[in-house]
Amino acid sequence: MKKGMFLGICVLFCALSVSAQQSNGVGTNAWFKGPVGLQMYSLRDVTKGNVEEGIRLASQMGFKYVEASNTFGLTIEQYQELLQKYGLTSPVGGSTYGEIQTEEGLEKAIHKAKTLGAKYVRIAWIDHKRPFDEAAARKAIAVFNKAGKRLAEEGLMFAYHNHGYEFVPYKDGTLMDLILQETDPRYVTFEMDVLWTIFPGADPVALLKKYPNRWKLMHLKDLKKGVVGNLTGGTSTDNDVAIGTGQADYSAILRTAQETGVEYYFIEDESPRFRTQILESLRNLEAMKN
Repeated sequence: MKKGMFLGICVLFCALSVSAQQSNGVGTNAWFKGPVGLQMYSLRDVTKGNVEEGIRLASQMGFKYVEASNTFGLTIEQYQELLQKYGLTSPVGGSTYGEIQTEEGLEKAIHKAKTLGAKYVRIAWIDHKRPFDEAAARKAIAVFNKAGKRLAEEGLMFAYHNHGYEFVPYKDGTLMDLILQETDPRYVTFEMDVLWTIFPGADPVALLKKYPNRWKLMHLKDLKKGVVGNLTGGTSTDNDVAIGTGQADYSAILRTAQETGVEYYFIEDESPRFRTQILESLRNLEAMKN
């Protein structure tokens, strides 16, 4: 890293640290209470070479919460030790669509979540052939309800993270509506990824209002202005921009999220500019007005 960039990041760290002490935590302000954590996939280019360095960086950025989906070769116990070393907690444990369909896989997911002290077990992708269709949605609904019931027996909650392809038109709504309507709210909740809601043309605020208390988690991501989306569930990481600089109306989204039951917010930055862009996102969140 160039010296000038390093000094600039250090200044931002200090500014974020002060603002965090004056509010409810990093990335929050008087009206947006958060809490704001970091999806550790954002730091994959650091963590895949040195897991501890990635966890240390998350802590240095001011985060107290992380979303741990990948332990990068460490056991879950080793990963949790590092989180504790740097004062981090993970209220969300990661799993996969394949894993939650077997008893052995569910037991593994339960073990990971309990080791982390997590409340939620989350998956971020439904295996399917393009285009996503009603059959795939109905299979997922059955899988989610069954897995969610088993997780509930262990005091855990299943969460599904939307990824854009689910917004295929269906009757008077979309297949995402079908999934929300036919999963059991006792066992299944959702993580709204803002970018992957906007990219296929959906409205985050409208979805939060239509299904209050179903969205307990949120990925804070923004989509570059001018980018036209589709239903593939994929776009260039260059289209992932700092929160507040893209297409999302974050003031309205965060206001509605707080009113409708979102519990945890996680910045996820997949761009090659993640080191500086995460910090820019935090500054923009802290300066955001209601």
